[in-house]
Amino acid sequence: MTNARNLITDVAGLRIGNADDATLGSGVTVALFDEPAVTSCFVMGGAPGTRETDLLEPDKLAPGINAVVLSGGSAFGLDAASGVQAALREKGIGFAVRDAVVPLVPQAVIFDLLNGGDKGWGRYPPYRELGYDAVQNAGLDFTLGTVGGGYGATTANLKGGLGSASAVTSSGHTVGALVIVNSIASAVIGNGPHFWAGGFEEDDEFGGLGLPARISPAERKLIWKGGPQPATTIALIATDAVLTKSLAKRLAIASHAGLARGLRFSHALFDGDTIFAAATSRKPLRDEAAEFTELTAIAADCLTRAIARGVYEATALPYPGTLPAWRDKFGRE
Repeated sequence: MTNARNLITDVAGLRIGNADDATLGSGVTVALFDEPAVTSCFVMGGAPGTRETDLLEPDKLAPGINAVVLSGGSAFGLDAASGVQAALREKGIGFAVRDAVVPLVPQAVIFDLLNGGDKGWGRYPPYRELGYDAVQNAGLDFTLGTVGGGYGATTANLKGGLGSASAVTSSGHTVGALVIVNSIASAVIGNGPHFWAGGFEEDDEFGGLGLPARISPAERKLIWKGGPQPATTIALIATDAVLTKSLAKRLAIASHAGLARGLRFSHALFDGDTIFAAATSRKPLRDEAAEFTELTAIAADCLTRAIARGVYEATALPYPGTLPAWRDKFGRE
């Protein structure tokens, strides 16, 4: 069952902020938690760009973190977390160490340096300021597609973007996914219009096309961004369930199934595929093993749907020679 917004903000206890720059062709997305969230992550791509992910391992000290950043800019984009930190520090939010307050802000980035935007930013990249601005824009409702960290995202054959979806488990726990689809491969079957995620769609959220009657060998042929061009799909899974860091880690691991279903293909050598999993701890698990197992399955489904929504809602970048958006080729069904 899908929640009212069908966004990750259906999970109580978090807000999403976006900031982007049309000239730059890139941007930043931030998830802000009302209270420190129990968070872990799992990286399965061969070329990740991350910040403070070691902090999220179950054996590390930090009980919860304040925000997660998903941004463009490749390694340059890691400056975005500094801007988010600055905004949170101004609000007195962070991990207290006596009189010091340190906002804990893990991050992952996508490679969008070759998408046609102007990356001649001079000495310092603009991502710190974009991160700061994203915090100011945070709320419960936000746009999908060519926005925030998904502004400059692309797939092998179509414009990528920012996607999200949510669901409620049979035990009443809410789970949601937020993803930047910048895949090395494709979210659509063959040349489209059907999405690999078609069998998981809820309420015509990405066109209502479903799956074709048959997927031919030609449509299964691999297509990917050729040459040494890294690509990455990065995501945040959130739930209102009460989880330990160990269970959050397991949730992040299991959610990678959503990438494998929503894209053909993922987890490649040039990918930086990374998933964060966060618990806002509003609703305990009564039957931990059974309810958590369902939670992991539904989280992966949400991510599969969010991938398709990110591509479906995207608009083409405003530069010559860029990839078309799904709706440019197939219209809005």
